[in-house]
Amino acid sequence: MQKLVYALWRDTRMDSATFCRRVREEVGAGLVEMGAHGVQVNVADADAQGAAPALASCRPQMEAFVSIWLDSANSAWRKPFDKKVASLGGRVASYAVSESQPMHNIRFPVAVGERTPGFVQIALFRRPAQLDYRAWLDIWLESHTQLAIDTQDTFLYVQNIVARPLGFDAPAYDAIVEEGFPAAAFGNTDAFFDAAGDAEKSARNQQLMRESCVRFIDYRTLDVVQTSQYVLKARV
Repeated sequence: MQKLVYALWRDTRMDSATFCRRVREEVGAGLVEMGAHGVQVNVADADAQGAAPALASCRPQMEAFVSIWLDSANSAWRKPFDKKVASLGGRVASYAVSESQPMHNIRFPVAVGERTPGFVQIALFRRPAQLDYRAWLDIWLESHTQLAIDTQDTFLYVQNIVARPLGFDAPAYDAIVEEGFPAAAFGNTDAFFDAAGDAEKSARNQQLMRESCVRFIDYRTLDVVQTSQYVLKARV
């Protein structure tokens, strides 16, 4: 089974609230009806706005993500799904990814189609040019993973290694990360870094994260988007 991640840009003729609703209700629901093995929608809607700092290297920045699971990412299998994702008229970039999920959401389970509590931060980035690909994977997956779990109050952690972009105009990313944070972390840096009410621990965790991330992220290519997550069909 292959995971595909689509990044969606809003047509500026459409307001943000309408765009986010239509991504969920038209695009996401349509992909479920079409038989995707799993469908997840993440939208940068009003419920996620201001949850944590956003960073943008790609301008304008994407405002939604759609993840689906198919038998194959080959064009013959995915074309009908591509067409559905692109049906709102804005720009779309798609990626075939290899997914690793060190942390599943068992803390805030929700019914299919409901908004996941808190917010989900999506980070897209490239490896530093001076870093060998295998060394990059080792630092990110084998060294950084546990540190990120230990220094942040996450309830969901998904690491997507980009296997290939599925269009010639897709921004170049090597990784797409999904991290879920509880409502208590909304606008609260100390809670975000698992240190509510403890300024010293918060500063220490932030420093540890900065020192770790700079080892494997090219910050010139980093995009961070705060989103609301909806699992419309659990992958099967």
